[in-house]
Amino acid sequence: MASNPKQHFTPEEYLELERQADFKSEYLDGQIYAMAGASPAHSAITFNLYGEVNPQLRSTSCRGFSNDTKVRSSYSGLYSYPDLSVVCGEPIFLDDKGEVLLNPKVIFEILSPSTEAFDRGAKFLRYQILESFTDYVLIAQDEPRVEHFIRQEDGSWRYVVVKGLENTLHIAAINCTIALAGLYNKIKFPEEAQA
Repeated sequence: MASNPKQHFTPEEYLELERQADFKSEYLDGQIYAMAGASPAHSAITFNLYGEVNPQLRSTSCRGFSNDTKVRSSYSGLYSYPDLSVVCGEPIFLDDKGEVLLNPKVIFEILSPSTEAFDRGAKFLRYQILESFTDYVLIAQDEPRVEHFIRQEDGSWRYVVVKGLENTLHIAAINCTIALAGLYNKIKFPEEAQA
């Protein structure tokens, strides 16, 4: 994540700049970070993820939001673009523009080498501020592996990892089961590319 070295920006300044920008940026503690373009694998996994999740939400009170919808985790802390956010019930937005979601239940992030540490660290800590947030799903690009963090009643987080194309991930909070074979459909992993 490359920072704009200018100065400290307010959330309002960030949102105004973002509305005029030709590219997406995230906001963290007064700094604006330009987002790099997604790799072909990242884009394909995102597409497959939508295909796995959307049909299972159709007859429920939950709905998904693509990676064009920002999530705010605190007033001045973090504005980010998760790869997929799921809201159950009515979505709550920052304002009538509908650009910034305030109540995601489940957030999916597809890991990239340049953002993995941030996704696992500061971003996850900021997401935990959201009362609505119950599940965090991290999806690897280099192997069929999904990590699932589930908020417990006492506020702690349970960690589940699912590996292998023959396995599935179940997200009880939205009654959704994701087949890793579908999630990674047509994805070539590094060892396969060398063969």
